[in-house]
Amino acid sequence: MTRKNIFFFNYLLPDMLEKIALLGSTGSIGTQTLDVISRYPGKFQVEILTAASNTDLLTRQARQFMPSSVVINDKTKYRRLKENLSGTAIKIYAGEESLEQVVSESDAETVLTAIVGYSGLRPTIAAIKAGKKIALANKETLVVAGEIISKMLSVSASRILPVDSEHSAIFQCLTGEEKKTIEKITLTASGGPFLNLPADKLENVTKGEALNHPNWTMGDKITIDSASMMNKGLEVIEAKWLFDLEPDQIEVLIHPQSIIHSFVHFSDGSVKAQLGLPDMRLPILYALTFPDRYTSELPRLDFKNYPSFTFFQPDMKKFPNLQLAYNALRKGGNMPCILNAANERAVSAFLKRQIAFTQMPDVIEYTMGNIIYIAGPDLSALEETDRLAREIADNYITKLQKRK
Repeated sequence: MTRKNIFFFNYLLPDMLEKIALLGSTGSIGTQTLDVISRYPGKFQVEILTAASNTDLLTRQARQFMPSSVVINDKTKYRRLKENLSGTAIKIYAGEESLEQVVSESDAETVLTAIVGYSGLRPTIAAIKAGKKIALANKETLVVAGEIISKMLSVSASRILPVDSEHSAIFQCLTGEEKKTIEKITLTASGGPFLNLPADKLENVTKGEALNHPNWTMGDKITIDSASMMNKGLEVIEAKWLFDLEPDQIEVLIHPQSIIHSFVHFSDGSVKAQLGLPDMRLPILYALTFPDRYTSELPRLDFKNYPSFTFFQPDMKKFPNLQLAYNALRKGGNMPCILNAANERAVSAFLKRQIAFTQMPDVIEYTMGNIIYIAGPDLSALEETDRLAREIADNYITKLQKRK
């Protein structure tokens, strides 16, 4: 491929990352990022903290880390946040437009995007235009607009470092390697809470059961995605853009222990893997400190506790979301955007107990089949696709509810 290897190969970063903008600070990745930062006093300065609506936690974080600015996405919470932070020098903003502006104009050198879902796209684009380094935890940005983001990065001083444990593992395995030597990659998946549950029992699983992940501590949306295997499907699409690979070069294996986070297979027959305990603070730390590897006091992997590793092929019939993601990736265009929008609405409906677990793939497949396909969408076309997909998904969810 003629485009510049825009993400990882053959570039140098400064020795130290200092000023950090943390987008989505009150979520799972956000709170773990602040935990990492707090372990290295004098190494990082939190410049921006943002949240969707959790003013109480954002207030506590702001008073602890004293950023220059905070942004609350929900404009109705602005007054309360302003009152909470009275007496400080912290600037307070509200709304999506303010978030993009603050990211663009801030002194932050690194932007860690931990916003959940499609809403992370525009702030990430703003960071790219401003030439920021991006620690990417928002996989939907590349799922929805991977081609657009890739083109922007190819002519920008900005660069992306992955925070997802699987993509961080691939990145670490590829450091010092040439892209042409990559034969394929393997993304591992835990299998989630329903790995050993018979397929005919999935229809009646509860929200609580789906949120009970065996290995990882994550937010509700990504935990449901993990249970349905959609999270791995989104990661497959993300990996295509991160590492400039074809769909057939990206495979998925179930690895219930969640110790081996990914593999890279090389053209000479050798394989590299990255291992570690299932702790998101490890890839967060690596993204913030690359190319250095900081000493940490995080728990260590003790192989005596893991006498064996097991691997299985994913069951695409039991977990059709993974197949739908591969289908969207191969189709390209606006299809991954449709997939993502429909999935976000389906997950929301399941969490509200409006539809069954097994109806989420039905919502996604129906939506994918009922929107006009666009081969080369620009950003405005993707925004319209996202809007229409959500509308179609919501209408189908309403129909499913009426059938109960």
